[in-house]
Amino acid sequence: MNTVDITVNGALRQATIEPRTSLADFLRDNLSLTGTHLGCEHGICGACTVLINGEISRSCITYAVTCDGANIQTIEGLDDDPLMEALRQAFSEEHALQCGYCTPGMLITARDVIARHEQLTHDTIRRHMSGNLCRCTGYRGIVNAIARVANDAATNQQESPITTLGPAPGPDKHDQTGPDTSSNTRARPTHAPETLSTPPLINPITTPTSTPDDWLCVQQKFSLPHPLSKVWALVSDPERVCDALPGIALDGPAIDGNVRGKAAIKLGPIAPTFAFTGTYQIEENDRKAIMTGDGNDRMTRSRVKGRAQTQLIDLGNESTEVRFEIAYVMSGPLAQFGRLGLVQDLITRMTKRFADNVETALSNGNDAHTPIPTSLWQGWWLTCYHAARRLMGRKNT
Repeated sequence: MNTVDITVNGALRQATIEPRTSLADFLRDNLSLTGTHLGCEHGICGACTVLINGEISRSCITYAVTCDGANIQTIEGLDDDPLMEALRQAFSEEHALQCGYCTPGMLITARDVIARHEQLTHDTIRRHMSGNLCRCTGYRGIVNAIARVANDAATNQQESPITTLGPAPGPDKHDQTGPDTSSNTRARPTHAPETLSTPPLINPITTPTSTPDDWLCVQQKFSLPHPLSKVWALVSDPERVCDALPGIALDGPAIDGNVRGKAAIKLGPIAPTFAFTGTYQIEENDRKAIMTGDGNDRMTRSRVKGRAQTQLIDLGNESTEVRFEIAYVMSGPLAQFGRLGLVQDLITRMTKRFADNVETALSNGNDAHTPIPTSLWQGWWLTCYHAARRLMGRKNT
């Protein structure tokens, strides 16, 4: 048994619970907050969505003990929130609920989407809400209700009390800074760049952005101690590039600039494999290679569109700067993992693997395709797994 101190809807709660108790069960059974609903219990349907330190999280796959020291808000704790009040009214008037089972999670997610975006179109709302499932309404009323609130100038002038984002603090709660509730400023989240300091990376820079069309984009750059011509020979070959990209495997060589392959990751209990088709374009003059892809995962019925761009800059002295950019947009149940902070973390680590693999291939002087060792594939899966655990409020082990 573990003793935890969790602030729920503004009140400090102390309880002794079993380590296996989920946050959803703790809220419902221990605190009688039954507005948090249990549906799939696999983190897919979104009915159990709550706020953990301002970040929407799936409470059914979050252990309550990892929320020790965290600030939790459930649907009951948002009764007096102006934005939630407007959403409840709009959901009612736009017929955005029927049985109501998914509605608490829908409302919390909709509030988060509106708070994080200055402008929302119907297509954008559908993408961001695609991680919350409904079996009754057909979604049209839900989308209309959210768009109505998002485009209401009077509502948007009212400020949200949530100012910080992040998962539950876990056992190191006393060494971390909790959410600042003293300000009512509605701020869009920013994330500090992660440093890649392991050789051969030199002066790495990470710049996460969210583009107007809702693609999440992360740019990085690093230096390799190899001449431009040697690095370009690898970068201009799509098979060698994909050999170096963790989780990416081509079905065969590119044909007339077209590629087919699979992108495999593992997110906790979810292991999607996106079968994709795309293109690989080479711009010789700018020393730039661009790969695009559009794929689906049959198991989760999620879809992703992605773009990976690599550009080389000659630094002289047998050194080359690599400017690497990954951007994607995701829809379907896995869209819940498309948040900027998680994307930055995953892509930063993916770039680290990519740089290490390129350096290994170039240092070995092997022009043949070098398969990625199994340990690196496992490392990529573990990276996704631990990042998902941090998003869901679990402790990394």
